[in-house]
Amino acid sequence: MNYVIESKKTLERLFNEEVFLRLSKSQREEISARLTKQFPRLFTHFHHIYGWQYDFYYHLQQLFAVIVRGFAERPEHLKAKDKQKAKHPNWYKSNKMLGMAIYVDLFGGDIAGLRARIPYFKRLGVTYLHLMPLFQCPKGENDGGYAVTDYRNVMPRLGTIDDLKGLSKDLNDAGINLVLDFVFNHTSDEHEWAMLAKQGEHEFQQYYYMFDDKAIPNAYETHLREIFPQVRRGNFTFNVDSQKWVWTTFNNFQWDLNYSNPAVFTKIAAEMLFLANIGGDALRLDALAFIWKEMGTDCENLDKAHTLIQAFNACLQIAAPSVVFKSEAIVHPDEVVKYIDRKECQLSYNPLLMALIWNSLATRKTRLITASLQKTNTINDHCSWVNYARCHDDIGWTFDDSVAAELGINGDDHRHFLNQFYTGRFEGSFANGIAFGENPETGDCRVCGSLASLCGLESALATNNQADIESAVSRIVLVHSIILSFGGIPLLYAGDEFALLNDYSYQQNTEQKDDARWVHRIEVSDDVLAGRVSPTQLSVQSKLNHLISLRQTHPILGDANTQVLNAPNQHCFAYLRVSNLGERCLCIVNFSEHTLVLPSAIMRCLESKIALELITSTTYECSKPISLQAYQCLWLKS
Repeated sequence: MNYVIESKKTLERLFNEEVFLRLSKSQREEISARLTKQFPRLFTHFHHIYGWQYDFYYHLQQLFAVIVRGFAERPEHLKAKDKQKAKHPNWYKSNKMLGMAIYVDLFGGDIAGLRARIPYFKRLGVTYLHLMPLFQCPKGENDGGYAVTDYRNVMPRLGTIDDLKGLSKDLNDAGINLVLDFVFNHTSDEHEWAMLAKQGEHEFQQYYYMFDDKAIPNAYETHLREIFPQVRRGNFTFNVDSQKWVWTTFNNFQWDLNYSNPAVFTKIAAEMLFLANIGGDALRLDALAFIWKEMGTDCENLDKAHTLIQAFNACLQIAAPSVVFKSEAIVHPDEVVKYIDRKECQLSYNPLLMALIWNSLATRKTRLITASLQKTNTINDHCSWVNYARCHDDIGWTFDDSVAAELGINGDDHRHFLNQFYTGRFEGSFANGIAFGENPETGDCRVCGSLASLCGLESALATNNQADIESAVSRIVLVHSIILSFGGIPLLYAGDEFALLNDYSYQQNTEQKDDARWVHRIEVSDDVLAGRVSPTQLSVQSKLNHLISLRQTHPILGDANTQVLNAPNQHCFAYLRVSNLGERCLCIVNFSEHTLVLPSAIMRCLESKIALELITSTTYECSKPISLQAYQCLWLKS
């Protein structure tokens, strides 16, 4: 098939659809221009997935109607934003960008309370605010909001959808981009579609993967991994109401959507455009690696998963072109980068950087972070990493075993060490973390804990050892210094700016006690925001504010190329930022608790006789050796 010719002919037919003809003349002209540009790739992707179906054109008509309605219903202030951001398509690469991820109830109580805290975000410098899931979900177990029952209504205790629209408008006026979760791999088993499926409605049973017996599930299961083995074994759940086995990758109450059904794609596209028209500037694609299933594979990162995302991207480019996707692919590093493209996900979490920062803190060595990032850090110039140290989720040790092997490191053994270290089971560990998802057969797990507790502040304060407290603070600042200088969007997790410690109260909560991730999902109270915290925590806040101010002052720390260097000492991590204007900034990090002296050769890349160290405002001669204190980070600008 010649997709260029066929897409053009098909679009000409679709222009006769009533939903299009009802638009005003100016609306038709505007969307026609976008359709002419974007429809060929949408048609191509949609046909690659669903072209074999006899009713392909019917489903294409339905999708076209959803897109046109999404465009028509888009508020005027968001259409103005579409035009504004079209002039600055790489807005997310600016040094002014600073992200924060929050739970609405833990930060503001509800949406109204969060609106009242916008001045705080402004003072901190936040320009990107990710609201953790706030749409309706079941009471009790709901995977922290990731089991959605209604994509178009907010949890009543947080407010209403109109409250969310108001918050979006306020954030827009304050220059803060709103990020929302697009939970599109699964719904709650209490979603309307799932409820109808339970009642035997065949149409809605086709929205999910439902089987009469375990024969087919068992055939799939041979190749699948278990995500939460501590909760239940396998990837399928027997539903008593329907008397069928249902595909549930994550939890029994989260039913995987069946994207081999084009009706599911169209329905979810409508929910996506609703989120865009609320005012979401970026949509985080939750669990995107799992959205396509094929027998005989592990059903992760399959080619058609990418095709689906590219098709969703094309829908957005037509109806809401300023909205971008953020990939949440916490998978092998080689697979992570495959999702990052202007026509797929413009933004992506950087789990490799995150995991290997923690690795280097534990080992005091940087060979693995250096070799790994030299291999896989480069992405499309029109895209951006979202760099983070902690988030709402656990830490998984997502490095490439082949890279580790070249350094003489056994991947499985090393992950075991890291799990032991960060859960306090390794002698000499400074960390207070909790194991999560521990596999009773293999002993494999992930790690939970707040940034401060994992950096040793909790244990240091418990013993009131001043030297240990200072070391913990230095580790915390080291982590932030990398996140803020490495490029991309630096993302803070709410409470980390105050070095909040683990909250163990979840262990007494019936609905949370089996999910250790709640240990770092910490309430940020009025007292905390008012600075009524310990002097140590105030010290962390002050140091972080200084780093943020420096980043937002110096463009070289934003939109610039990042080159990971081979540092002359195994305890040091070094990278060079180079802008299109020729500016250079060398960042050097000492991951050890000892003072290190590096030869002057490391500064040759600055191509200058002197360099200004931005954090301390100290001038360095590039011809002389350079000294780094314990856990120190230098930002050397030529």
